[in-house]
Amino acid sequence: MTMPLGYECDTRFIAAHHQPAVLIDLALSRGIDSHQLLRGSGLFYEDVTSGEARISPDQFRMLISNAQRLLAADDSSFLFGQRLLPGHYGEVSHALTHSASLQQALEQLRQFRALLCPLLTPRMLHDEKQLHLFWTDSCGTGEQQRFITEACLTAVFALTRRLSGTRLPWRFHLAYAQPRHIEQYWVHLGEELAFDSQMTMMSLPMEYLHQPWPNASATAGRVALQASQAQLEKLGWSGSFIDQLYDHLHANIRSPLNLERVAQAFDMSPASLKRKLHKHGTGFQEQLDLARKHVALYLYQMKGYSNEEVANYLCFNDTTNFRRSFKRWTGLAPSGLRQLFD
Repeated sequence: MTMPLGYECDTRFIAAHHQPAVLIDLALSRGIDSHQLLRGSGLFYEDVTSGEARISPDQFRMLISNAQRLLAADDSSFLFGQRLLPGHYGEVSHALTHSASLQQALEQLRQFRALLCPLLTPRMLHDEKQLHLFWTDSCGTGEQQRFITEACLTAVFALTRRLSGTRLPWRFHLAYAQPRHIEQYWVHLGEELAFDSQMTMMSLPMEYLHQPWPNASATAGRVALQASQAQLEKLGWSGSFIDQLYDHLHANIRSPLNLERVAQAFDMSPASLKRKLHKHGTGFQEQLDLARKHVALYLYQMKGYSNEEVANYLCFNDTTNFRRSFKRWTGLAPSGLRQLFD
């Protein structure tokens, strides 16, 4: 069966007057010149205000790069994130606003990720005790990944506080070293932070997932949800090509996976798949390693598997070879892992 292909880094589908406009307005409010801000993005301010312009993830990244450089402030990504969700993006924002619970809000964030968070893809894991929300790169965020990550974490934190009416006790794992602007994390996310982690992820006790939120309208939410689904169907996909690849690798992680087999699943030649991945700043082995790493971490820390069981699950012939691969994925031996899913 041919795999469906999603959007790519050069696909023009992001409404310029939605998330990009949020960043533009933040920059303008701090006295940044609009021409400098939009330089190299292929976008003019009049295009944004027309309400008709659509830009690609690459153009959005250029806008973010310019904003980072011109604003030159440690709080820029966090202030951007605070303004992102539910946003003023038409029916999809209405649907999110009328979420009846955290579970419904996160499910809508995942379902409508192309409309609400086109640069990083939210993904959920949970067990009996904890909910975990983590992100994967949708289309090659490059040097802007830290900025976008900070914005996404802040967006969900602020959204859940606004809609639940209370500050939820989120804990954060960050897959990079503690930055010099740590105080911005304390101000915007709180102090439950773990840097140098294996995944960028926010976690919450499961009891908060189903608690009813106070101001949701079931009728208004249902109508907005239907309109949002129609908008997504018109686009023709719900996520990016890189999302589709990750999902395929994850679903088939126990099968023999190589470039040729996966290219065939996507109905393209190996050379075409390599070119497409290169365009997004990645490669097949990097994507396969990421999927294997996520599965291994899940099996170790949520399922309590031993080295031998994880190696067998991932179809490694011997534990030594698996340990060597695991260290390549994570920089650590399995015995050196800190608790991630707790």
